[in-house]
Order: sequence, then structure tokens, then C-alpha cells
Amino acid sequence: WSRGRLWDGQMGGEEDRERESEREEDRTGELQGGEHFGGKAARVGGGNQDAHLAVRDALNQALDEELERDEKVFLLGEEVAQYDGAYKVSRGLWKKWGDKRIIDTPISEMGFAGIAVGAAMAGLRPICEFMTFNFSLQAIDQVINSAAKTYYMSAGRVPVPIVFRGPNGASAGVAAQHSQCFASWYSHCPGLKVVSPWSAEDAKGLLKAAIRDDNPVVFLENELMYGVAFEVSEEVQSKDFVIPIGKAKIERTGTNITLVAHSKAVGHCVEAATVLAKEGIECEVINLRTIRPMDVETIETSVMKTNNLVTVEGGWPQFGVGAEICARIMEGPAFNYLDAPVMRVTGADVPMPYAKILEDNCMPQVKDIIFAVKKILQG
Repeated sequence: WSRGRLWDGQMGGEEDRERESEREEDRTGELQGGEHFGGKAARVGGGNQDAHLAVRDALNQALDEELERDEKVFLLGEEVAQYDGAYKVSRGLWKKWGDKRIIDTPISEMGFAGIAVGAAMAGLRPICEFMTFNFSLQAIDQVINSAAKTYYMSAGRVPVPIVFRGPNGASAGVAAQHSQCFASWYSHCPGLKVVSPWSAEDAKGLLKAAIRDDNPVVFLENELMYGVAFEVSEEVQSKDFVIPIGKAKIERTGTNITLVAHSKAVGHCVEAATVLAKEGIECEVINLRTIRPMDVETIETSVMKTNNLVTVEGGWPQFGVGAEICARIMEGPAFNYLDAPVMRVTGADVPMPYAKILEDNCMPQVKDIIFAVKKILQG
């Protein structure tokens, strides 16, 4: 829907663009029920009132601060400039930084991703936005063969400091071709770092770290999380706030079972843990934050304490993130501490249907996590 009017939004007058921006904001807000994801529903654009920050605004802050910090940083992609981004993540940046730093591109992912990779090889720090990561398949040669491998193939002479970012995974009513999760796809490739934030804190701190990283980073956002607001500390609001890539976060401590997830599935785990706590089951919830490199040590330490493990993700089960975690646990010291086999809660192993009732049944829900936990603990 958005690609079809890419240039229409840019060719209209300023007032037309503002009205379209407001309509777009309203539309994305309708898709995002924050309570289901462990956050707090909020209308985007209201700033950081009452120490709450929407994921969209956190990403915007990170981009703005890094553009200010380093003149080599620039953003390019479809609709990122005059239209403020398809999901308003780049709101106001074009007006502030101009055409040289915020660049609208034609609908050619292979083309503008190649430009971005070349710019990174030349010493700049591009942020390449895909309107959805499903469209990154049009540019996968640039991501996998050019960005990920050049540092190795040049014997360390040519770093490629680039960030590929945009919404990933299932949204609402966008069907099979726009609903795939690419976490395990890109995590399979050496040379890439893969980041998958959940909260506003994650989004800001990890994006700033990704932009500063000298390696190519795949930064997987989620459309359903953009309008969800989280309470943030003064530290998060600081321009110096950065979260190191490769380190997970324990969102909730527990002693009975470990839940490991990334992206919006973290919110589902937090909600499931709250429900289970009322029944005397204490879940430890781990937010992976980074898929590659994966913080296996934090997972192992937790499993050695709780003796049980459930992995949760929105992607398909075969060769998924959960499957990799299961393998790592089996190969490491935590395996001998397990009281029961590891269980995975994943998306259904089918292309995403369009009908809402089928769509809901294809995505992991809180009830699925609760069922898996009880199945493990009750034998």
C-alpha cells in the first residue's frame, strides 16, 4: 500500500504531506495495542512526556543524535525524507539535516542498497532503510555477498560500517509476502551482526551502537511495536546512552523456568510470566536483544538456575532462533541441568494467511507460552 504512492507523497505540496503524515500516523497507531506487548499504548508524536517514550520516537532520537555526532552518517531509503518515513521513524530529519544526509530513493532495493554498501566501503556510515525486510530479498546479494563478506575477503583492509534497518516479522493484515521474520535468515551468515530490539530502551541504545559499529548490522524492528511506549530512565534519554551489541537483558527474574525471546515476543513472555506468577510459577524472562552474536552465557546461567527452558519467537520453527538456542544448550554445560526437554513456541510452519482469525492462530500468543510452561513443569 505504501510503496504504491511513494512519489505521490513527495510531489504534493507541504500541506498535503503534513496531512498524509498525520493519516499515516493514525493508521499505524490503530495497529499497535501496546498492552499486548508489555508496553503502554501511546499515540506517536507526543514526545517523551511523563518519562514514557514510544519505540518510533526512540529510533528517531537515535538517528538524530548519531547524525549530529558524526557527519559521515546518513540515511537513505524509500520515503525516508520528505514523507518522514513510511512509519514516521525519520520524522523531521529531512527538514533538519537536508538532502545530503536524508536521501529519498527510487523503488529499487538492489540499487540503493548497493549505493549504501559502496558508500560504507568508501568510509561513510550509511543507514539503509528497507520499508519492510521482506523487500530486502530484492537486495540480498548486496547484504550477503557485498556487505557481509568484504572485510574478510579484503583481509581486513575494507570495513563495511553499514546498518540495514526496517520493520521485520508479522504485522496486521499484510499476508504471506510481507510477514516473514528474517532473524534466522540473516543470523546464518558470518560477517553480519543481527539485532532485534523490543522496548524503546532497546531501540535507542542498540541503534546507536549499530551505527557506531564497524561491521554491517541487520537491525530488525517490528511494525507492531512502533507506537508502543515504554517508561524510560534519564540515562536512556541521554545522548550518551548506548547498549552493547551481543548482550542479552533479564527482563524478569525467576526460579522455575526460563523464557527466552526477541522482539515483540518478549512482551508476550512478560505477560505470560505475570499470569503464571499468580499460580506460583516464577519465570525468568530473557530479552535476547542481539541474535548474532548471541549471548549464550546469559541463557546458560539462567537455565542452570531454573532447570527448564522455553524459547519464543514469531518466525517459523525449522532452523529458527529457538532451534539454535536448543542446540547451544545441548552442546554446553547447561544441558545436564535440564529437568525436561526444551520446548519451542514459534509461528506456524505455513505462509502467513490474510484472514485475521487465521493470522492470529499463526502467531505465538500468551496462552501458547503458558501452555508450554505448564506442560514442562507438570510433565
